[in-house]
Amino acid sequence: MEEVSVIIPNYNGIAYLDGVLSTLERQTMKNYEVILVDNGSTDGSSAFVMANYPWVHLIELPDNFGFCGAVNVGIRASRAPYVLLLNNDTEVEPDFLEEMVAAIRRHKKAFSCAARMVQFHDRDKLDDAGNYYCALGWSYARGKGRDIHAYEKEEQIFAACGGAAIYRRKIFEKIGLFDEEHFAYLEDTDVGYRARIHGFENWYAPGAIVYHVGSGTTGSRYNHFKTRYSSRNNIYLIYKNMPLFQILLNLPFLAAGFGVKFLFFLTKGMGKEYLAGIKNGFQISRKGKKVPFSTVNLPHYCRIQLELWLNMIRRFFV
Repeated sequence: MEEVSVIIPNYNGIAYLDGVLSTLERQTMKNYEVILVDNGSTDGSSAFVMANYPWVHLIELPDNFGFCGAVNVGIRASRAPYVLLLNNDTEVEPDFLEEMVAAIRRHKKAFSCAARMVQFHDRDKLDDAGNYYCALGWSYARGKGRDIHAYEKEEQIFAACGGAAIYRRKIFEKIGLFDEEHFAYLEDTDVGYRARIHGFENWYAPGAIVYHVGSGTTGSRYNHFKTRYSSRNNIYLIYKNMPLFQILLNLPFLAAGFGVKFLFFLTKGMGKEYLAGIKNGFQISRKGKKVPFSTVNLPHYCRIQLELWLNMIRRFFV
C-alpha cells in the first residue's frame, strides 16, 4: 500500500508539469502515488501527462473548480494514510517525500507539516517557511525573501501553505476537507485553523525542500482576481472560525488591518476589487458554515488568540 498520496491541482500549467513530475519520479521513497487533478485545462496539460508520465493517476475535471475543488477530488481518490499537496509550479529535492513523511510521523498530534519553500529563480532566498495569521486579519508567509538558511529549526507554525504540505487523512475525516467556498486563497489557513480549534498542531519541516515559481496559475503576485478573493475569503475565514466573543475582542485590530490593506490596494489601483471582495465575504458568511463553538475547545481558542496577538508583532520581524 502507498505511504503517501501526492495530489497536484493543475489549471493550464503545462509549462511547469515536466519540472514537478520529473523530480517526483526521482524520489528516494518508492511507495507513493501521484494524482494530478486537471481543472478543465485548455493548454494540452492532460495529453502531456498521459504521453510522458503514464504512471501518474490523471483525473480530468470538466471545468475549473478552483484549488479546493480539485484537491478535494484528489483526496477522495487517494489511498494512503498521508496526503501531500503540491503546486504544479514546483520542483522538489530527491528526498522530499521521505523528509515530509518522517516529519509528520515525529509529531503525533500534527495535522500538517509544511515544507521549506525556496524561490525557484533565486535559490538563495526563501519563499515560505510556514504560514501565520494575526489579529489584524493578515495572513503571511514567514521568511519570504529572506536568506535560505534563516529558518532551519523544526517548529510549530499557525498553518501550512497548501502549495507544499503533508496532512493526516484521519484528521481530515474529523474536521472536514478544504472548504470549496474559498475556491482559492486562504483555504490552507482555514483548514489549519480548524485543526487548531480541535487541538491539533501544524509544523514546519525545514528538511523537506521545494522550489516554487509562485503565481504559476494566476500569473502575478497582485492581480484583481487574487485581491478580490483574498479579501472575500478573509472575511469568511474570520466569521467561520472565530466565535462571536472572539470577533468582538479582535474587532479594533481587524478594523485597523482591513483599513491598512484597503489603502495598500488603493495605491495598486485595486481598491474597488478589495472592497467588492469584503462585501462578497459578508454575503457568503450567511451560508451557515460556522465552526460550532464547544467549551471543550476553549483552551485551544485561548491559545490561538494569544498567537493572533503575538503574530501581529512577529509580522514585522519575519
